[in-house]
Amino acid sequence: MALVRHVALVSESNNAKMDDLLRVSAALQKQATRDLGPIWEISATVDAFAKLEDVPDGYWPMIIRDDIGVDAAGIHKDPDGQPFALISAAATVDQWSLTASHEMCEMLVDPSGDRQATGDSPIPGQGRVSFLVEVCDPSEGADFAYRSNTILVSDFYTPHYFDPGGTTPGVRYSFTGNITQPREVLRGGYLSWKNAVTGDWWQKIWFDTDQPTTRNIGPRDATSGSMRMYIDRLTGKNTAKALDPSKIDPKRTGMTCAQAQKSLTGTAHMWRQQISTILGQPEPPPPGVAKPAPKSASPRKKAARKKKA
Repeated sequence: MALVRHVALVSESNNAKMDDLLRVSAALQKQATRDLGPIWEISATVDAFAKLEDVPDGYWPMIIRDDIGVDAAGIHKDPDGQPFALISAAATVDQWSLTASHEMCEMLVDPSGDRQATGDSPIPGQGRVSFLVEVCDPSEGADFAYRSNTILVSDFYTPHYFDPGGTTPGVRYSFTGNITQPREVLRGGYLSWKNAVTGDWWQKIWFDTDQPTTRNIGPRDATSGSMRMYIDRLTGKNTAKALDPSKIDPKRTGMTCAQAQKSLTGTAHMWRQQISTILGQPEPPPPGVAKPAPKSASPRKKAARKKKA
């Protein structure tokens, strides 16, 4: 049995209210259990807490804050070497839920931030290289996301992403299928690897160009913490741009929270009717209909009551 990993979602921002926090944590739990877990052989729980002081020991917190610079967003390590994530708050749920999903998937697959996988370099003639395992980065753009419980969550690649050679029919390279071949990078994404011969790190990026390009970012900075923290600092501004939900294709990602609210309200009303029937109480009014105000006594009855008093 896999060791269960526990993730805590906490908001220290007025832009991420508790009701939204609970909805997003439920969506992330479904993503972790239904989607990520079976593919990467991971078992995890995701829970929302009102404040950091409520988070039990052993949980990896993801903290939503207003005052996070681009360079600070992402996954870090505490003094005990355990991961935690800082997430920039946003006015809409889609904006911060996508980032939270991205950080959760990468935290669960690689808590250390240094996991690597060996494969063929995207650069012809460079030979075998070591890829940094960042499961969301190659398809991190908002346009490639999908929805869990109507909440926007990130696409992620599968272990087949590092398969040698080209495309194999029937093989899934990312959860949504947006990635169609090994080591592919989609618009807004990137892939990082180390050349074992020179010690330099390279990236395949697709940020502000018509096609992906490659770049040499040099040897690792020994003072940067994990390799993922170093990479995040280099690509933070581009990642923030790629996660912009204004680029979302509604036909691709499905119904938004607002569009689904009518269905959710109807289901809640059905449950309230059932509860009222079981308890022998009056049936609640339909959604959008105010409860009738209690009837006040007529003036004659009020006068009669005064006489009795």
